[in-house]
Amino acid sequence: MVTQAFAAPWRLKEVVGVPSSGSFWRDNGVGKFTISHRIKRGDSVASLAVKYSVQVMDIKRLNNMMSDHGVYSRERLLIPISNPDILINSTCYIERDNHAKREVAVLYPEGVRDIEISSLLKRTTSGQGKKRILNSLRRSMQVDDGTAQYYLSISDGDPRAALSEFSEDLRWERQVGLALRKWLGNIMAALIR
Repeated sequence: MVTQAFAAPWRLKEVVGVPSSGSFWRDNGVGKFTISHRIKRGDSVASLAVKYSVQVMDIKRLNNMMSDHGVYSRERLLIPISNPDILINSTCYIERDNHAKREVAVLYPEGVRDIEISSLLKRTTSGQGKKRILNSLRRSMQVDDGTAQYYLSISDGDPRAALSEFSEDLRWERQVGLALRKWLGNIMAALIR
């Protein structure tokens, strides 16, 4: 009943999935709906904004992006819907996007739901396949097994997201280290006086 009330204004053919919270159904504005765009070589936030007739800032806001540089660390970007007519007779999937950090109703342009790397990794029964991914991450990050495993686990099994998280942490550590050195330098200068 709730699903039908959610779908009716947009004349959706089908809504697949159940949100983690019942409050998802309360607001069925067009802002709840997104298009899943699989990232390809040459894609940029600006080119996608032009392709889908939306604002660059809307794409960044929806995907929780601070800059354009995070595009290639992701498999897909969620694109806000600019023309609600594309919802008519469409199937949307209720999903929680880890980058956007929210639940959304996602439409797939090809009409077929993408299979994400993280879900493939979860289904991998071969310990050797997981070990290869872990070894590759360990070498790329130049860290021990435990650290590589940690970043892979917090990124829900997505190796690209694990590298992105690791890079963000390194940047933060450098910023804190520089600030700490400056602070210690000021204290040393004050003691010398």
